[in-house]
Amino acid sequence: RLPFAMLESFISQSAVSQSIKQLERDLQTRLFARNSRGVTLTAEGQMLYEYVRSAMGLLETGEEKLSQTRELQMGQLTIGASDTVTSQFLLPYLDTFHKRHPAIHIQIVSGRSHKVLGLLRSGKVDIAFASTPADDAGLRIYPCFDTHAIFVAGEYPCDFRHVYTLDEIAAFPLILLERKASSRLYLERFFLQNGLKLNPEIELGARSLLVDLAAIGFGVAGVTEEFVRKELDSGRLKKLKTSFEIPARSVDMCLLSDVPQSAAAERFTDFVKDSLSKL
Repeated sequence: RLPFAMLESFISQSAVSQSIKQLERDLQTRLFARNSRGVTLTAEGQMLYEYVRSAMGLLETGEEKLSQTRELQMGQLTIGASDTVTSQFLLPYLDTFHKRHPAIHIQIVSGRSHKVLGLLRSGKVDIAFASTPADDAGLRIYPCFDTHAIFVAGEYPCDFRHVYTLDEIAAFPLILLERKASSRLYLERFFLQNGLKLNPEIELGARSLLVDLAAIGFGVAGVTEEFVRKELDSGRLKKLKTSFEIPARSVDMCLLSDVPQSAAAERFTDFVKDSLSKL
């Protein structure tokens, strides 16, 4: 086999002989037995050959898998987003991407903004969809859509013609998300900046339950308008008029700025950016 290897790689016999001698010196063992009939592998040489052949096979397989990944014939895409953002925004993108690239396994890791941004920074998700992060160092951020905080009620006795002040809103039995929710913290900061502290009657971990309790009259709920559009349109909830307007927040697509994306993540990112540019 040696002459064929030399012909294929265009290496002279003397260069090959020197390389073999150097390899045997480095390994401190004889790899080839030389006799009148030519050169054969020793037992040690045969063992090394089997391992090298296996390694070469793994390398070739690895190169093939990388090629398949680049061409999106296989791979995984892990996205971090809240259940609400996934259902209200991401679903159409996920549906289209999956139909175009069915071989890509898509995993959604659910969590609030703080959690999914932490997962992004630790490399556990490829892309995070989160409310505008306070600390965007090391991140590439692409705004997706704005959200607006409003106050709503269902059967609770409110005057929906009245324009409520900050003090009047704060005096209601309020239903809010728990404090670790970024929207709750944002709402609290706004009221504190205006000299008021919110003391909710009920704190919840699930948006759906917050909507349900507001609808049956447990109090006034602080919600994100874009996420209760169906309830507002059906009349299940009604928006209170206010003398103030809470500044909008942005939900962003966040990527690590100093880490190369996988082919699947890059394709999904470009797909979302291209779709948003056409809106």
